Parts: sequence; structure tokens; C-alpha cells
Amino acid sequence: MKPPIQQSDTSTSAAVVPLTDTSVSEDPRTATVTLFPPRQEEKPAFEWSTALLANGGAGPNARLRARPWLRTGHWRGNADIATRVADMLVDNAVRHGGPFTDGCVSLHLIVSEDTRELLVEVDDANPEFPDFEKVANQSGEPNGRPTGLWWVAHYRGRMSWDVKRDVDGTVVGKTVQAILPVT
Repeated sequence: MKPPIQQSDTSTSAAVVPLTDTSVSEDPRTATVTLFPPRQEEKPAFEWSTALLANGGAGPNARLRARPWLRTGHWRGNADIATRVADMLVDNAVRHGGPFTDGCVSLHLIVSEDTRELLVEVDDANPEFPDFEKVANQSGEPNGRPTGLWWVAHYRGRMSWDVKRDVDGTVVGKTVQAILPVT
């Protein structure tokens, strides 16, 4: 079953605010770190969502589509950094997570009203994230050829993930999040 997402290029209802604390599951195979806490009743400063065809061009497509929306959302951070992270998260979702039944993965950009940090969120159809702790705790210092999610650490981003459920509670995949600071 495909998770409910709005495919409008305006706003979505799926949003969270910056990390205050995470909680690691006791299952070492999945090493789930719960998603950043749900936002309160206030709306974020900006939010946007889209579905991307899960193919080899999904990452670059995410980069191209995110850039104008970051400008529209008045995010004050570095758009090159944000679009690279969106590209890497989407590419990782396509390569390791896989598409939903519609052949797509989803991308969400959310700017926090309070901190102005950017949340880049990607949903895919695989409910597992093996070796998440290793990925999330990279130093950000170059060690060989930089690949994939290393860029989040390099740009001082924070990562989290959790399973994604549809409206009746059935697990349909996962959501991976990266929060990027404004500077």
C-alpha cells in the first residue's frame, strides 16, 4: 500500500521541528532512531512536498526541483548544500529503499519557524535502515571518496529515521530525515 502523501507543490501536512532528543531502539539490526519530535500546533515557516520517479535521475531531479522552493520558502541557508543533501537522501532512498507502488519516493522540505533550520525528509518503501548508527555518526571529515549520506555529516546536519505507517498503522516503508543548520 502506498503511504498517503500530498503531491501538490504547495504545502503538506507532514512536518516536524528540529531535534531535541532521539531515542534508539533496542533492535541492533535496525537501530531505529525515532523521528524528530512532531511539531506543535504552529505551522512551520515553509513546507513543500513532491513525489519523484525512483530511477537513476531521481537525485539530480530532487536537486533541481528543491532549489526554487528553497528560495520561495525564504530559507536563509546555503541552497547548494541543501540541494546536495536532498539529492543524496533521494538517491539513497532509490538505491537502498526502493519505490512505493506508484514507482516514486517522496521528498519534503520544511523550514522551522523558530530556528529556521531546514528539514529534508525522504520516504521510501523499505522499512529497514541497516547500519544507521554508522551512517548517522560519521565525522564529516573526508576519508576517501565522499559518498551518499556522508554529505549530511560534512555539512553539520543531523540525521534520524523511523518506519512509515499508513493511516491504519500498517508499516509501508521508512522516513529518513536530515536537519541542516542555517549557517
